[in-house]
Amino acid sequence: MTAPLFSGRARRSVAALGAVSAGLLLLSACGEKPTPLATVTVGTSSVSAEASCHNDDGKELSMDQVQECLTNLKNPKTIEYARGDTLRLGVEPEIVENGKRWSAVLDGQPITEPSSNTYRSFPGADVFATGGQGEAPSSKKLAFLQIDEAGKPLAVWSFNLKLK
Repeated sequence: MTAPLFSGRARRSVAALGAVSAGLLLLSACGEKPTPLATVTVGTSSVSAEASCHNDDGKELSMDQVQECLTNLKNPKTIEYARGDTLRLGVEPEIVENGKRWSAVLDGQPITEPSSNTYRSFPGADVFATGGQGEAPSSKKLAFLQIDEAGKPLAVWSFNLKLK
């Protein structure tokens, strides 16, 4: 009968340390720093995403790039939304550092003024209201637009709101 070389707890600790090390190695190997996260919360559900459009050098996006990002969202995270739910929008502090601001855009139309706050809440908002002009769509494109101190666009985060 032989005694185990390592206890179960030690094996798990070594495995966890190995997994963390491998993850850090992979992140450093890709050479790209992840962008800060933007988050959409409806009720108890939240989705977060990195920027879907940005320049790696931190320079501004052209208006054509912004328009492309707003109309053709790249793999947006989806969250379900029911009429009357509270819609909460949040960004990591890095998004609003050094005079930068952000604004929310729904189906290409701004729904917030540029802000340096990291959080906005819209209690009971009906983002699917049509104003009596036909049937509501089943989903809407929601984007966060980061702008610099001069009002130039820097990045876009993409989400999809799906009507429950």
